Amino acid sequence: MKIIHDAKELKPENRKVCLAIGFFDGVHLGHQQIIRQTIADARQHNAIALVLTFDRHPNSVVAPSRVPPLIYALPQKLRAIESLGVDHLLLVGFDKQFSEQPGEAFVCGLVRDLGSIQSICVGADFVFGHKRSGDVALLKKLGGEIGFSVHGLAAVSLDGRVVSSTRIRETIRSGKLDGASQMLGRPYAIAGRVVEGDRLGRQLGFPTANLDVAGLVLPPNGVYTGLTTVKKKSYCVALNIGFRPTLVSTKPELRVEAHLLDFSGLLYGAELEIEIGGKLRDERKFASAAELQAQIAHDIATVRERA
Repeated sequence: MKIIHDAKELKPENRKVCLAIGFFDGVHLGHQQIIRQTIADARQHNAIALVLTFDRHPNSVVAPSRVPPLIYALPQKLRAIESLGVDHLLLVGFDKQFSEQPGEAFVCGLVRDLGSIQSICVGADFVFGHKRSGDVALLKKLGGEIGFSVHGLAAVSLDGRVVSSTRIRETIRSGKLDGASQMLGRPYAIAGRVVEGDRLGRQLGFPTANLDVAGLVLPPNGVYTGLTTVKKKSYCVALNIGFRPTLVSTKPELRVEAHLLDFSGLLYGAELEIEIGGKLRDERKFASAAELQAQIAHDIATVRERA
């Protein structure tokens, strides 16, 4: 999958474009349906399968007080989209200027820059443009005038309820990670860049990779089993999410710390994606650092047993 940042970069050269549009947080079953329909259209018409998504949640610009915590960091979202077999991805920088573009102007601009659009695929409740002025009805109107077809796909349901990013966030927050995995269509995982911490884990004999997960929805605090891959090699993980109440800190901060079993080396600056398994225990305060150290050793032994 080739990532472009301007529709003019595509240069389809007499091939039509089949386009999926959405923010696609989590790339869940409903999103996958939209993207797969786009790929199917492209294969049928010898066209280019293109996904258009945004570099940040639109609310971060139009309604900053209502930005939801994200299921996936941007690199993780792009990998999930790529895994579906898309040809190209148009990553649009969502800023104030873009947000003020009327819906019709947005579509006409895509038609102008992409050349010839064969189809546009979105969710049935998709809205776009300044003050949400565009919807599926507008897309179909413009499609009739310009000459492209429109798929406004109904939401996917699971267990009698609609699959949505909002529902998945609620499921993650409540710790029902199996349910989140079912709606995502893949094991639930968190990803973030490894940042330098205070090295207290190393002092306890268990070095950890500290993940920058700012802006992401997280499971309840506690210790979890996990699995990650570094340089094509898999490692079991003991993952701690919480405020480390045993360790003295003048400013407690939520940390996501991963101890990779049998790993040696530095990970600073790298992005780590960790598939979260079962929960081992809740976060709690221990009487001493030695007691915490013994518990961590026990947690790691349990992770090894469950591997």
